[in-house]
Amino acid sequence: MREVFVYVEGPSDGKVLETLLERVICQAQAKGNSLYFYPMGGKGPLLNKGPLKALNILRNKPNSHVFLLPDLYPKNIFFEHQTFQQLKTGLDKQFAALLNKKKGDKRLLSQFHVFCMKYDLEVLLLASETALKKKLNTDTFSRSWKRPVEDQDHDLPPKRIVEQLFRDCGMKYIDTIDAPMILAEVDYRELMVACEQQFKPFIEELLGILA
Repeated sequence: MREVFVYVEGPSDGKVLETLLERVICQAQAKGNSLYFYPMGGKGPLLNKGPLKALNILRNKPNSHVFLLPDLYPKNIFFEHQTFQQLKTGLDKQFAALLNKKKGDKRLLSQFHVFCMKYDLEVLLLASETALKKKLNTDTFSRSWKRPVEDQDHDLPPKRIVEQLFRDCGMKYIDTIDAPMILAEVDYRELMVACEQQFKPFIEELLGILA
């Protein structure tokens, strides 16, 4: 039996991933495996407390794996980083230092995984144009954005674009309600094609562990 724990920033991240990966979760359970998503209350708490939570889980559950999945935006939270590699390096170093301090088994390093939403959860909405148009009740978007969708930046991350799209249609975007509702109609495999930089490798690693 394998248990996979994915720590995310907030409730909307957890709800979206549970919705997108419902089939994966059921298939894992059928094989005796488990997949859980836990919000940490923001990027700061996730980066600050996530590595220690991961270490405690891995020491007590030898067959488990832990993923930290923060947003890349905003930059320089808890430690300096603007790119995914800087974010991953910082978290890997933090985990390795804790592991060394507690004299843990070095093999646990391979069970600690860091990925990110680039630049935040709403990148998945920008990649789901048909479902997003349906929610907004429009045939055309009022604004444009970079493609591939993971090529936005810290000055205008996906969430800000989505908020603007909703406002332009006379609506208010509520992430915990709207994001899961929109993505309930989307196949996660389509998002892997549109989001090859971060979402695809995250899902591939997850599926590889649960296979």
